[in-house]
Amino acid sequence: MGYVRSMAQPVKTDRTNASSQRLKMRRQLAAAAMELFATRGYAATTVDDIAAAAGVARRTFFRHFRSKEEAIFPDHDDTLVRAEAVLDAAPAHEHPIDTVCRGIKEVMRMYAASPSVSVERYKLTREVPALREREIASVARYERLFTRYLLERFDENSHHGDEPLLAEVAASAVVTAHNHVLRRWLRRDGRGDVEAELDHAFAIVRRTFGALPTLGGPTASVSPAPAAVTSTRGEVLVTVARTDAPLSEVMRTIEEALRGRDGL
Repeated sequence: MGYVRSMAQPVKTDRTNASSQRLKMRRQLAAAAMELFATRGYAATTVDDIAAAAGVARRTFFRHFRSKEEAIFPDHDDTLVRAEAVLDAAPAHEHPIDTVCRGIKEVMRMYAASPSVSVERYKLTREVPALREREIASVARYERLFTRYLLERFDENSHHGDEPLLAEVAASAVVTAHNHVLRRWLRRDGRGDVEAELDHAFAIVRRTFGALPTLGGPTASVSPAPAAVTSTRGEVLVTVARTDAPLSEVMRTIEEALRGRDGL
C-alpha cells in the first residue's frame, strides 16, 4: 500500500506541472498575438508571425489554438472549468441563482487579474469584427453552462413547461449583468471597485429571478436584498441585512427608507 501511495503523488504533480506549462504557453502566445495585432494590425498578422514572436514553431501554436482569433482569449477554457467547479461544489441550501452569480465571478477574476491586458484586449475586440465574434462565442459557452445548471434545479412542474425558457432567460440575465459591469470597468481602463458594482448588479438579478421555484424547496432561498424599516413615529431607522450584502446595496436601501419617511 505504501508503494502505491508513493507512486500516486508524482503523477498528480506531473499533471499539475503540465497544466501550468500549458497555460503559460497559451498566455505567451496570446501576448505575442496582442502585440502584433496592435503594431501591425490584425489582418496583416499571421499565425507564423505569432509563433515566431513567441519563439515557438507553427505546430506548437496549433497545439494550443485553432486560429489567431482564438489566441486573443487564452484563459476562457480554464475559466469555464473553474466556473463549472463552483456549480458542482455548491451547497445544497444555496439558491441556484446565487450559485450562478458566484460562478460568473470567475470570469471577472480572470479579467481583473491583469487589468492592463484586459483593457488592451477590449480595445482590440471593439476594432476587429472577427475578435468580437470570438468573444460572443465565449460568452455563449457560459450561458449554456448556466442554463443547464438552472434547468436541472428548477421545479419542472412549476411553470407548465416553461422551465427551459426561464432557465435560459435567468442565465442570460446573470451573464448580461456581469458583462454590463465588465464593459463599464474596461472603459474606465480597469479602475474602480468592480466587485461592489458586480454585487449591486447581481442584487437586481436576484430580486427579479430569486422567486422561481427550485427543487430545494423552501430551504433553497435566494440571498435577500437588505431590508430597512422605519418606525411609525419616524424616530428610529432599523436596518436588517446579510453580513455578505454589498455596502452599496445597504446604503441604497437606507436612503430609500429615509426618503420615504421624509416624503421626498
